[in-house]
Formats: sequence, structure tokens, C-alpha cells
Amino acid sequence: METLTRTHLSTFQLTGMTCTNCEQKIEALLSQIPDVASVKANHLENQVVMETERPVSLTVFEQALAKYPKYQLAEIKPQTTITENIDFETKTSFWQTYKPLLLIFAFIVGVSAITSFHENSFHWMTFMRTFMAGFFLVFSFFKLLNIKDFANSYAMYDWLAMKVPAYGKLYPFIELALGIAFLTAFNPLFTNIATIIVMGFSSLGVVQSLLDKKKIRCACLGAVFNLPMSTITLTEDLLMVAMAAGMLLM
Repeated sequence: METLTRTHLSTFQLTGMTCTNCEQKIEALLSQIPDVASVKANHLENQVVMETERPVSLTVFEQALAKYPKYQLAEIKPQTTITENIDFETKTSFWQTYKPLLLIFAFIVGVSAITSFHENSFHWMTFMRTFMAGFFLVFSFFKLLNIKDFANSYAMYDWLAMKVPAYGKLYPFIELALGIAFLTAFNPLFTNIATIIVMGFSSLGVVQSLLDKKKIRCACLGAVFNLPMSTITLTEDLLMVAMAAGMLLM
């Protein structure tokens, strides 16, 4: 039985870090605390983001760093619940869990199919371009509703967002730009190559999270819905890569 446990996200100011070695030391020390699921430190922004299985007091974190007095913690964002208790076998069905995502997917497919059928023929190139435009525009919309929380969730598994938090805040705008580019048929060669790079790289962090069996929230729909990280997330990314590659070959 697969269960997604309730987790909490906390952001702290951490002074004293000067390099990536400091980041690795902080992550190693704080990861030893019971109930800590993941730790992401960033010396450029003097911040550390921690995901825990239950609320953990600041004192506990300070004790873990007691041997290194140059590191000083201060909570700058209260702990917030980022996932809900979900029992995939007994509490919620596949449909209940992924209903928002499946409805959005069906809506985009339907609109794309309608716009691609004319003169008694179906135009696959139009379908793929319209689908990808809809995908990026809709998904970027949900991310833009709460950029900060999306960026925190995204940094839990995306390799670049882990190291450069600003990338997580920029990512919704990248998707928005790609959506507009597909909608307007702007420079198809550049747009498709950019999609392959962005979505292909994003899928690497998803693969690692799945292999590590992390029970974290998928950030694909921003902070609006609590969707668990799963192969569905990987399928989304790889589908975009495959469609972009297909458009390059057609």
C-alpha cells in the first residue's frame, strides 16, 4: 500500500555559509535530524529550505548546528503543510487523486483536436502545436498563482532549482513564453529545441525523485492542488519532449 504522508515545508535564514561545501555540510547535518525528509541549502541567498514529516522546532535545528557557531538560523517563513494524507489504495482512487490533471489534459486534447480538423482532414502538426501551447499556458497559469510556494516545491526535486532558487521563480515565465511561442508559431525550430532542453532537463529531477521513492508534492500545477509525485509527472515532461522532437522531424 503506497501512502503519501503529510509533510511540512520550512524556510530559514542561515548566515555563515560561504560556498557549496558549506551547503553540503549544512544539508548533511540537518538531514540527520529525525523526521527531516529533505534539506536544500543556498549560500547565495543565505537560506535553507527543509521538508519534514511533522513540525520541528527551531531549537532542534539549532542544536544540530551547535558545533558550528558560525552558522546562525532564523525562521523567516512559518512551517506550512504541503501535502495531504493520501492512501492510494483505500482512501482515494486514481481518478480522485489526479482528477484536476486529467480534466485539464482532456480539455486541452479536446480543444486541440477540434482546431486541427478542417477540410475533412486531421492536421497532426496543428494538433501538436495547439496542444503544446495549451499545455504550457494552462500549467504556467497555475504556477503563477503562487510563485513563491511553487518555487519551494520545485526546489525539492529539480536539479537546477535546488542550486539556484531564482530558477524556480523564473520557471513559470519560461513555460508562459513557450506557450505563447507555440500559440503564435514563433520560430518553430528554436521553440521546439528550447522545449526539449527545458522539459528534458526537468525530467531528470523527477526520475531521481521516483528512484529515491520520495513522497513529495508534484509542482506541475503549482501550489493550487496537492498532487503526489509519480510517473504521471514524468510522463508529462517526456510527452512534451517527444512532441517537440516529433515536430522537428515532421
